[in-house]
Amino acid sequence: FDEAKAWQAVNFYRERFKVTGLYENSVYAGVPELLQALNEQGRTLYVATSKPWEFAREIARHFAFDHHFKVIYGSELDGTRTNKVELIAHLLEQEGLDPAHTLMIGDRKHDLIGARSNGVQAVAVGYGFGSREELTAEAPAFHFETLAELHQAFIRA
Repeated sequence: FDEAKAWQAVNFYRERFKVTGLYENSVYAGVPELLQALNEQGRTLYVATSKPWEFAREIARHFAFDHHFKVIYGSELDGTRTNKVELIAHLLEQEGLDPAHTLMIGDRKHDLIGARSNGVQAVAVGYGFGSREELTAEAPAFHFETLAELHQAFIRA
């Protein structure tokens, strides 16, 4: 596609996604309990997703986990900040976060690259969309195959 045709395709996709597709997601078993535990530990949580923030916030609201996060950051509908390096930099700057005291948990290489490029430690999780090979190639600080392993790591922290 040329750029105009590509944006037309994106807009067709978004038309369906905003009324149907975003409600076809599901929450991994154990995520609500992990988020609750992290909040109880006094951690401040954010989302950094390449999805447009409007969709990400509606997904979080619909599945009732939005209250665990201070802010849900995402891209703009015009494509601004779809790159995780830019998105994480934006989040750090907006929130005044010290990268040395920030942790990015992600399931794709883009999450790990975005974290590393911004001086943030990265945690790879094997229960998402990225393959083990994709994630280990980015040499994350930590790698947990299951949500239960991740949860246990925070209990020990």
